[in-house]
Amino acid sequence: MNTFRTTIGELRQFLILWSTQSLSSLGSSMTNFALVVWSYQAKGSALTTALLSVCSYAPYVLMSIFAGAFSDRWPKKVTMLASDTFAAACTVGVLLLMTTGRLEIWHLYVLNALNGLMNTIQQPAADVTISLLTPPRHYQKVSGLRSLSNSLTGILTPVLATALLAFAGMEAVIVFDLATFGAAFVSLLFFIKIPQVQQTDKGEESVWQAARAGLRFLRGHRGILHLILFLAAINLTASMFNAALPALLITGGPGGETALGAVNAATGVAMLIGSLAASFLPEPKSRGRVICNTLLLSMSTENFFLAFGKSLPVWCLGAVLGWLCIPVMNANMDVLFRRNIPVPIQGRVYSVRNTLQFFTIPIGYSLGGLLVDRVLGPFMVAQPPDSWWTRLFGSGKGAGAALLLFFLGVLGVVTCLIFRRDPAIWDLEKDREPLPDE
Repeated sequence: MNTFRTTIGELRQFLILWSTQSLSSLGSSMTNFALVVWSYQAKGSALTTALLSVCSYAPYVLMSIFAGAFSDRWPKKVTMLASDTFAAACTVGVLLLMTTGRLEIWHLYVLNALNGLMNTIQQPAADVTISLLTPPRHYQKVSGLRSLSNSLTGILTPVLATALLAFAGMEAVIVFDLATFGAAFVSLLFFIKIPQVQQTDKGEESVWQAARAGLRFLRGHRGILHLILFLAAINLTASMFNAALPALLITGGPGGETALGAVNAATGVAMLIGSLAASFLPEPKSRGRVICNTLLLSMSTENFFLAFGKSLPVWCLGAVLGWLCIPVMNANMDVLFRRNIPVPIQGRVYSVRNTLQFFTIPIGYSLGGLLVDRVLGPFMVAQPPDSWWTRLFGSGKGAGAALLLFFLGVLGVVTCLIFRRDPAIWDLEKDREPLPDE
C-alpha cells in the first residue's frame, strides 16, 4: 500500500493530464467516427472517406520535421493549450456548417488539414511533457496507461457515437466532443505544472538547424532510426487496411455500420487487455524482440481473418488477434525512445521521427482507397459467381476490399520478417544512454 501511494504521488500530475486528455480524446474519436460514417453514406467511396485521413496526415508529415525548433523552444503548456483550442474551433466550424445544412466533404478536408498542421507542434510537445512529468522507472507503466485509455476510447467510441447518432444526431456527438475539450482545457490550464526543460544548446536554432539536429541524432543511433523505418513500413500496410475496412464491413457483409462499430469495439477490448498486460508485465530482456514479434503476430492474423471471413464473429476474432499485443509493442517502443533520446532534444528528434514514421500513412490511405474503388473493387464485381476469386473473397466492392486485405497480410508478414533480422534493432538495448532515477 505504501508503494502504491508513493507511485500515485509521483505520477499525480501525469494522472491528471492523462485522465482529462483521454476524455477529450474520446470526444474527438466519437466525432471522427461519426464523420467517417457520414462521409461513406454520403459518397459511398472508400477513396473519399480515406482522403479525410490523408488531409490530416499530409501536412503533419510534411511539416513535422521542422517543428522541433518550436516544440523544444516554446512552453509546453502554452503549445498544448493553443493547439487544443484551435482543434476545438475547427469542431465548432463543423457544427455550424452542419446545423445550417451547408456541410460538404471538402469542408472536412480543409479542417482536417488545418488540424494536421497544428498537430505538428502539439504532438512533440505532448510527448516531451510525458517525459517531464514521469520518473524514468515508471515509463512502462505510463505507456501502458496511455494504451489503456486508447483501448477504452476504442471500445466506447462506436457504442457512444452510434447511440448519440441514433437518438440525437450528429450535433449531439459534436457537442459532447466540445464539452470534453472544455474539461481537458481547464484541467491543463489550472491544475498541471509542467517543468521547464534545461536546454543544452546556446542561442536559438533555426528550423533547418533543428531538423538537422534531429536527423544527426538518428544517424548516430541506427537502432532507433531502423525501428522508425520499420514502423513506417508497418504504417503503410495499416493505413491501406484502414482505408479498405469501411468498404469491407459496410458493403461487404452483414451488419453495415453496426459491423464497423462491432469490429472497432472488439479492437478496443483487445487493446484494453493488452494495455493491462503492458502496465504490469516485467521489463523484457529485449524490447526489440518484443516489438518485432508482436507486430509479426498482428500482421499474420487480422488481415487474413477479415479477408477470408464471411461473418461478424470471424471479423471480430481477427480484430482481437491483430490488436491484442499492440499495446505491449507500443509500451516497449515508447520506453526505448524515452531512454535513448535525451529530454532536451526530444522535441527535435520526435519531430523528425513523426515525418519519417508517418509519411507512409497518407500514401497508404490514398493507395488503399484507389485500389478498392478503381482496381480491386471493379475486378471483383466483374468476376462470375462460380470463379474461385468469388468463392474466396465474395462479390462486389466489399470483396475487392477483402482481396486487398489478403495482399496486405502477405506484405505485413514479409515486412516483419525482413526487419526481424536487422541487427541494429536487436542491439538497441545495449546502446541506450543511462538515465537518472533507474
